[in-house]
Amino acid sequence: MYMRVFVYKYVSSKLILGGSVHTVKENAEVLIVASKEIGLEVNADKTKYMFMSRDQNAGQSHSMKIDNSPFEKVEEFKYLGKILTNQNSIQEEIRSRLKSGNACYNSVLNLLSSRLLPKNLKIKIYRTIIMPVVLYGYETWSLTLMEERSVRLFENRVLRRIFGPKGDEVTGEWKQLH
Repeated sequence: MYMRVFVYKYVSSKLILGGSVHTVKENAEVLIVASKEIGLEVNADKTKYMFMSRDQNAGQSHSMKIDNSPFEKVEEFKYLGKILTNQNSIQEEIRSRLKSGNACYNSVLNLLSSRLLPKNLKIKIYRTIIMPVVLYGYETWSLTLMEERSVRLFENRVLRRIFGPKGDEVTGEWKQLH
């Protein structure tokens, strides 16, 4: 059985990886000893650990305890702006990215709906401000059709706001852009 074990320390943002619980414990002990040598102390309250495995029951019986300090077991944590989950699921990461994209979109909404700015400038705002927030770390995503659809829906909503409704000159009716 192969599993990955992560120990994450929130304050100093150290990530310890290992193929087994034993390896991670050894590496964590080395980190604690090295920290003590230079006058630092590992805070057990701020140190978390997570098992990542395809096996649903992997890591259920294990607990991490170093220097009689137990570490909290978590199902997910944020590291370098990305959400890592114990099932290696990407849905939570995409939800988080779309939520951040919505916040960014709402912060520049006045610019995108302004009639004073040309459309090409609005597109530049969209490409340089909003899309990097949404697509941060997308290189590692393997999307299902539903996840791809949710990203496309977000993109279409923003682009519809930029281009506005289209009026039919003959009938005078407004058409929705596709």
